[in-house]
Order: sequence, then structure tokens, then C-alpha cells
Amino acid sequence: MIHYKSEEEIDLVRESSLLVAKTHAEIASLIKPGISTLTLDLIAEEFIRDNGGIPAFKGYNGFPSTLCMSPNEQVVHGIPNDNLLSNNSILSVDCGVYMNGYYGDSAYTYEIGQVDDNLGNLLRVTKEALYKGIEKAIIGNRMGDISFAIQDHAEKNGYGVVRELVGHGLGKKLHESPEVPNYGRRGYGIKLKKGLVIAIEPMINMGTRKILQHSDGWTITTLDSKPSAHFEHTIVVRNEKAEILSSFEDIEKEIENKKKVNG
Repeated sequence: MIHYKSEEEIDLVRESSLLVAKTHAEIASLIKPGISTLTLDLIAEEFIRDNGGIPAFKGYNGFPSTLCMSPNEQVVHGIPNDNLLSNNSILSVDCGVYMNGYYGDSAYTYEIGQVDDNLGNLLRVTKEALYKGIEKAIIGNRMGDISFAIQDHAEKNGYGVVRELVGHGLGKKLHESPEVPNYGRRGYGIKLKKGLVIAIEPMINMGTRKILQHSDGWTITTLDSKPSAHFEHTIVVRNEKAEILSSFEDIEKEIENKKKVNG
């Protein structure tokens, strides 16, 4: 059953989503060669708790950490560890927050040091696909319109679209109905209505769309070991234009500042 949100509930989801955004911004400038994902995870947990939130992922179905941190060929659900990040690679960071009874959820894929044009293009197209999906998240459209827009943009650029993992509704629960696939047909699926809050999250692979789950029960990698990118916003369906409840603005300010400092 889909729970359509009141404006008061949407405000609470927005508050949680913006704390997610601030958490991303808190670690964005620290993501560079030589730091471990475990160090970043501990910083994120402390920041969330200091700002009145609870890490949504920690303990969720047994997940051990605050952030899902998935480098290179890892698609999603990577567990932070002591391995040091290396130059010319990428890192998907997925963060969730629970605060005031409601969840927020957002993911961003970061460049680590200098990346080549192939990796840079994968990130660019994946983020574009996210926004093309969001453009279709308006009252009167159907879920398939969002899904098709994402799939069409990714596949036109030669990339694989993961099918086994999807976006989702959220609110009082981290994962609610409906599912939000990143592939589909225009004009199909549920009709989008007022008060629908969903997380849209393309997971786009440089090669095959096929994936593999590892023995830890969490880590998902591409079957061909080629890189994968992941961007996610929490949004609410509106008339004419969806409202994005999360934000990349502070993240990208930190990234730009880091580039200026590093020349």
C-alpha cells in the first residue's frame, strides 16, 4: 500500500533529507587518495548524531555501518573498511538519516583524485539520467515514464542499467511502496499522485547491466568488474515540476573548493 504524504510529513522528510545532504558535504572534501572508507564512515556517524539524527542504515537488516561505500566496480551496499582509497577511481556513497520520525536518503558518486575521461563520463551520464527521471515525476505521469527516461539516457550512451535494484518510496519507513525501477516503458506503471515521496536512484554500469552479490550478504558488484555509478535524490511528486527534498548543492561546493585548493 502506498502512503501519500501530507505537507507536514513532506516537511519532515525534507529535514531528514537535508541532514543527509549536509552529511555528504561534511565528508566530500575528505574523499581523496589515502583515506579509508571506515574513517569517513565514523566521521559521518558522529556528524549525524551531533545534528539530532540517527544513521538510518546502521543496524538495518544487520548492516554494520552508517554509510554504504562502494568503490569502482561495487554497485551498492559496500561495507566501509580499512582499505585506503586510490587515485583515478570512484566511490559511491549512500547515506540515510532517521529524524523526527521520518527518513531521508541520498547517494552521490565521487571522483577520487584524478579520473580519466571514461570514468568522468560515466558519472556525468548517471547524474543526468537521475535528473531526467526527476523531470518525469509529476502528477498525472506514470512510474514507467520515470523509469524509461533513466534507461533511455543511460543506454543511448552505451551503459548498462541495473535491473535487480530499484528506487523506493520512503517516509516513516526507509523502504516503502512503490518500487521505482530504472528501466521501463512510457505510459505504464502506477499513476503518480499528489503526496508521493520517492527516492530515485539510477545505478549505471560502464559495461554489462548484470550484477553479483558477494558472500558478505551485502556487497553488489558488476559481473564484468567494470565501474558502476550511483546517484540518488529523495523527491516529492508535484504539479508540473517535482520538488527535490535532498540536495547536491553543498556537496558540489565542497568538491569545487577542493579542486581549487589542489590546483
